[in-house]
Amino acid sequence: MKIPVVGSHPQKFWYKLSSFLGNRRRQTLAIAALCTIILIALLLSTQIISTDGLEIALPERNLAPSFAHPFGTDWLGRDMLTRTLHGLSLSLWVGLLTATVSAVLGLIFGTLSATLGGKVDAVIVWIIDVFFSLPHLVLIILVAFALGGGTQGLIIAIALTHWTSLARLLRAEVLQIKSAAYVQLSAKLGHSPLWIARHHILPHLIPQFLVGLILLFPHAILHEAGLTFLGLGLSAQTPAIGIILSESMRYLSAGYWWLAVLPGAALLIAVQTFDILGQSLRALLDPKTSQG
Repeated sequence: MKIPVVGSHPQKFWYKLSSFLGNRRRQTLAIAALCTIILIALLLSTQIISTDGLEIALPERNLAPSFAHPFGTDWLGRDMLTRTLHGLSLSLWVGLLTATVSAVLGLIFGTLSATLGGKVDAVIVWIIDVFFSLPHLVLIILVAFALGGGTQGLIIAIALTHWTSLARLLRAEVLQIKSAAYVQLSAKLGHSPLWIARHHILPHLIPQFLVGLILLFPHAILHEAGLTFLGLGLSAQTPAIGIILSESMRYLSAGYWWLAVLPGAALLIAVQTFDILGQSLRALLDPKTSQG
């Protein structure tokens, strides 16, 4: 039955929009697209906004949020919105690099562990158990110091300590795939474990790998910000979000709440956006929830 549409084009537009969003899959796609746009905008924000807000302007120091300075200014008169966007962009790029390396390591070790089995599986499982037995933040600090500290040490430490959860998940997935009849038949035909992994197993791991990659971003970003807050890694001159929050702590007692609250809220929004994107992608790739 054809539904009559009364009125002008705006009514037709809202009717089509409501019909589009009425589908659960389309809702998820819309949410994922919105999150992607927000994250891309944050990543590229330093290329769009001016750097004038990073300059010292003592006559404008400690100004409360206003139309001219939505996030206020700091004790040196620098625009906090500009500093926050630069800090978030830096944290996101660090998270992108470290999460990608960690996800690739998780894919490699998880696949090798379940495919080769035997001593290789035992060693990889032992390494994963060792990583899980230590407090995560302490482990990152120890690895960073062992690598000489600094920005490079921090990035490598985060990348080397975030792959274990994804590796364990992918290992369990591979073990399940190996029990399939076509995989067992391929092994009886004489194909090597590495050939089976490349042709039969890896294609099935792509959805879990992509979801795991995106869900690693929030952890990497928060750990980078936390360690920078503690004074590890990035230099104090870098407008990183952890450094901004660390510096602002000494001014909270003076009533300058915007120096910590607004950058901290921006960091939480960015992290939550990554989490929503990961959950949306999981829902889209899961056959049980991708329809409807």
